Amino acid sequence: MNAEARLEKLRSIMRRAGIDFVGLIPSPNLRYLTGKVHYVNERPIMLFIPLDDQPVAVIPKLEVPLFSQHPIECRIFSWADAEGYDQAFQTAFDSMNVTGKTIGVDGLNVRFFEGEIIRQHAPGATVIGVDEHLAEMRIIKDDDEIAALRKAIQISEQALQMTLDTIKVGMSEREIADQLETHLKTLGSEELSFNTIMHGGGNTALPHTGPLGYRIQPGDPLLFDFGGVHQGYRADITRTVFFREPSDDFRAFYEVVKTANATARGAACPGIKAEDVDRATNQVLIDAGYEHLIRHRTGHGLGLEAHEWPYIVEGNERILQPGMVFTVEPGIYQLDVIGVRIEDDVLITADGAESLSTFPRDIMIVG
Repeated sequence: MNAEARLEKLRSIMRRAGIDFVGLIPSPNLRYLTGKVHYVNERPIMLFIPLDDQPVAVIPKLEVPLFSQHPIECRIFSWADAEGYDQAFQTAFDSMNVTGKTIGVDGLNVRFFEGEIIRQHAPGATVIGVDEHLAEMRIIKDDDEIAALRKAIQISEQALQMTLDTIKVGMSEREIADQLETHLKTLGSEELSFNTIMHGGGNTALPHTGPLGYRIQPGDPLLFDFGGVHQGYRADITRTVFFREPSDDFRAFYEVVKTANATARGAACPGIKAEDVDRATNQVLIDAGYEHLIRHRTGHGLGLEAHEWPYIVEGNERILQPGMVFTVEPGIYQLDVIGVRIEDDVLITADGAESLSTFPRDIMIVG
């Protein structure tokens, strides 16, 4: 989908929601529309998209060359460091005539800083959060987006295999994570999808912390939650493997999560509610007697962000549609003993679902 089509998609959403302007700062939403990467810092950058007029950019002068390459033509109001940004914003708002209008902003990304700029220079406007509407713009992936996700996942799975082949007794979690991240970079990942989670032994029961100081011992579970990035699109994969031979109890623990993962992938299809996938997945864990060890939802959307719509969780009645991509990542965690999570990236197709990630799910013993 080209930039003009994406812009029109946003405007269609704005019309239905009664939004006169959308204001974006550097974020995945801005990248989705422009294809360009800008960074948040002390110099404010904002793009305002009117419902029926040319977009307006207020940017530092040093950003003008990059903005001039955007596929979406816009009126640019630039400012130099020596003069500051106030006059540029005031002139831009005056040109847009925002008095009495509604400006929608991305509340998850816009800082208090930018909010104050709008309040000071557009006092006659009503400012609201439009996160759900912006999520709607990006929730269905086109062919180019899916291709980028496939590449990010391919890089990630190759990097994981390369890492597993090198693990030895006594290596620390940080050393193993460093190897994984080096392999991701060598294979072409633009950056990390998010901070790598790598744990061994009882630390695997900590779902969302970075590598600690633990050193790997025989029989340990090893949990990897990580992802590479291609053209801005982010993989998110989790695998739990075992270093040397695991105990029978660990094997049984693992097999329950493996069954829950397969159930999640099998339940995902167009026309059902997101919460139905979550319910089917959790029921496997509940029936096995592990309800007390469930700590999180089944999954989340995936794209330019590692966490985005749709969320696969109880209470989300969103109907799954072809082109949606999300994770299924059931896990159970016994504190200080073992945690197991198996996460795949799933695409809803016209008649079912495809797991874009294909790394083996059968119990894997390394070292």
